[in-house]
Amino acid sequence: MKNLRSIVRQQISLLGFVGILLLWQVAGWLKLLPKFILPTPLEILQSFVRDREFLWYHSWATLRVALLGLVLGVFIACLMAVLMDSLSWLNDLIYPMMVVVQTIPTIALAPILVLWLGYGILPKIVLIILTVTFPIIVSILDGFRHCDKDMLTLFGLMQASPWQILWHFKIPVSLPYFYAGLRVSVSYAFITTVVSEWLGGFEGLGVYMIQSKKLFQYDTMFAIIILVSVISLLGMKLVALSENYVIKWKRSA
Repeated sequence: MKNLRSIVRQQISLLGFVGILLLWQVAGWLKLLPKFILPTPLEILQSFVRDREFLWYHSWATLRVALLGLVLGVFIACLMAVLMDSLSWLNDLIYPMMVVVQTIPTIALAPILVLWLGYGILPKIVLIILTVTFPIIVSILDGFRHCDKDMLTLFGLMQASPWQILWHFKIPVSLPYFYAGLRVSVSYAFITTVVSEWLGGFEGLGVYMIQSKKLFQYDTMFAIIILVSVISLLGMKLVALSENYVIKWKRSA
């Protein structure tokens, strides 16, 4: 019965999405939506076919930068979370600064980093790291704080070292929290990469979007937006698959 309800909900969502696309296309045919404001779905689809080589080239460039920044960000976030959990003074020192940095819009940080670090790949990587580390650090620390106090006491009575407590108890408990933060960070990584590419560079979806805007190719701009969304969704799906594989007890449940 639950499976049937789930299938029905999925079909309703699909029908609603298709209905919106049909209304959008009909409005374009009836000239209710000017092309320079909102191209029709068919025009956007045609731009995918027409510009597929450019889209693939720039997508790969964006993907490389985003993945590199994401991997470095995840490594730094995990390391900082462990240190902040172990050293309370470090947590008191770093956490307020992290909160302040997160309140600054990405589009405001990007030109400052370009001014400091140039127009190469370095400011993009730094911006991605600043964006993706905060959700992961907060999630891991939240997982550490939800560890069972009685189990921690038991490990202490067994004279376990801090490393053994971390490896055998805290990390397994915090894994679901880590993946919750990672899902958010994956989407942030691709969006931040595109934003950083707006400010300069020679390749990437952000650069291609600015070029399309200058040429008034609004169908290509919408194709790039859809492509960024699809890449982000695929990244989040890969994270979910990885979570099911790594957290085996959750999959069994």
